Amino acid sequence: MTDALLAIRGLTKAYPGVVANSEVSFDIRPGSVHALLGENGAGKSTLVKTIYGLVRPDAGTMTLLGQPYAPPDPRAARAAGVAMVFQHFSLFDALSVAENIALGMENPPPLRDLSARIAQVSRDYGLPLDPRRTVGDLSAGERQRVEIIRCLLQSPKLLIMDEPTSVLTPQEVEILFTTLRQLREEGLSILYISHKLEEIRALCEDATILRGGRVVATCDPRATSARQMAEMMVGGTLKVPTRAPSPGGEIALEVSGLSAPPTRLHGTALRGINFEVRRGEVLGIGGVAGNGQDELLLALSGEMRVAPGMVRLGGEPIGRATPAQRRTLGLLCAPEERMGHAAAPDMSLTENAFLTGRIREGLARRGFVSWGRAKDFAERIIKGFDVRTPGPSAAARSLSGGNLQKFVIGREILQRPAVLVVNQPTWGVDASAAAFIRQALLDLAAGGAAVVVVSQDLDELMEISDRFAALNEGRLSQARPARGLTVEEIGLMLGGAHGMEVAHAH
Repeated sequence: MTDALLAIRGLTKAYPGVVANSEVSFDIRPGSVHALLGENGAGKSTLVKTIYGLVRPDAGTMTLLGQPYAPPDPRAARAAGVAMVFQHFSLFDALSVAENIALGMENPPPLRDLSARIAQVSRDYGLPLDPRRTVGDLSAGERQRVEIIRCLLQSPKLLIMDEPTSVLTPQEVEILFTTLRQLREEGLSILYISHKLEEIRALCEDATILRGGRVVATCDPRATSARQMAEMMVGGTLKVPTRAPSPGGEIALEVSGLSAPPTRLHGTALRGINFEVRRGEVLGIGGVAGNGQDELLLALSGEMRVAPGMVRLGGEPIGRATPAQRRTLGLLCAPEERMGHAAAPDMSLTENAFLTGRIREGLARRGFVSWGRAKDFAERIIKGFDVRTPGPSAAARSLSGGNLQKFVIGREILQRPAVLVVNQPTWGVDASAAAFIRQALLDLAAGGAAVVVVSQDLDELMEISDRFAALNEGRLSQARPARGLTVEEIGLMLGGAHGMEVAHAH
C-alpha cells in the first residue's frame, strides 16, 4: 500500500530479557483515527516511542508519506510532522499557558504573537483556553488542551494520543472528540491509545491489536464489540465482575463536616465533606483529578490529622489517630501513587508486604521483624492476586504498573479490613487486571467490609458502586444510588452541581 501516511514494516525492539516489539507491521491511512490496543506490557509504549523518535528499533523500517522515516530524536519527528500528547503532561505549574507552549517550540515567536495564535487555534478547534492563565490553576482537561494546542501549532500530519481521556469528565470527552473529528476531516491522522473500548468504537475506523509485542489482530472498531476487542487483547474470554446488590449493614465509616487546608501548592482544600458507608457497601466517589482526592485520602488514612469527630470508625472518633492506629482498628488505605507512596520502589515485595502488614498480620515479635512470616504474606499476595514476578525478593520497581497495582490492592485486601479506601484502583491497568481488581473489591464488600472507591473512571464506578458521589473543588455532592444514574446527571455532579438542585429533586 503506497497511500499510507505512515507504513510500519517488521519493527522489532528487544531489551534484556524481553522482546517489546516483534516484527510489527501496519499502516495508518491519511485522515483516519487509528486505535492501538493491547494489555499492559503488550508493546504499545515502545512502538509509539519508536514512531516519535524516543526509541531506536533493532530492525524494521518506517515510511512517512512515501519517504524513509527513522527519527533519531523527538525534534526530528516533530520536524517531519509527527506530534505526541503524552498521558502524563509535562507542564510547569508556575508559568502561563503561553509560556509553557513557548518552551516546547524550537523558535518561539514573541509572546504577544504566540498568545494571539493560541487564542485563534483554541477558538478554531473548540478548545477554549486563555493564554494568560497560570497552568497551576487549570483543570486536568484544560491542561490537556495546552498539550494539544502545543502540538497543533506545529501543523502535524500525524498526532499520537496516549490515554487522552483518563483525566476528563464526560462533557470534556465530548469536546475532545468533536475536536479530533474536526482534525480528521481536515486530513490529520491520529494514532489513539486507550483502554476505554467504547470510546475506541465511537471514534476510530481502524484498530491494530498487540499482544506480547506482536500484532495479533486488526479490526474495524465500529463493527466490533468492546468485549470482542478485549478478548482479542487478552487472548481468551473476559470475566465480567458480578455481585448481588448489598442491603447495607450498620455504618462502618462516617465523615462529617470534614474540612482541611490543601496539602501542597496548587492543592485543593476540603470543604465540609459529609458521607457514610455501611458494611457490605461500595461507595464510589468520582471526580476529575485535582479536586481534593489526594487530600481526602490523606485525611482518611491518618497521614493528615483532622478534628477528632470529623472521621468516625464504627462510631468512634479517629480524626487524630495515626495511620498505624487506624490500621489496628481496621481502616486501610491504598493511595493512587503506586511507586513511592503505596510501595517503596527499591524494597523487595517481602519488605513492602511488611510495611503495611506488620500490625494486622503479626509480622513483628518483640520489636524484631519475622522475615519468614513476612515472606509467606508476600507469597500469599503474589499467588492470590496473580502478580507476575520472579518472586517475593523482586524489587517493587521491577514490576509492571498493572502487576504492582495488583500487589498493592491484594496486600490491603488480604488484611481483612473493616473499611478499605482505594484511590484509582485500576489506573492504567489492562482489561483483565482491571476486572480482577474490581471483582476482588466486590468480594471484599460481599464479605461485610465497607469499601470506598475514589476513581476518575466513571465506567468502573458505575460497575461496582452501590452509591455514587462526586468530588468538585473540595466539595462532595450527596451520594445517590448508582443504578439508573445517567451520564448527564453524573457530568453535572462532577462539574459542580454540588447536590443542591439534585438533592431537592430527589
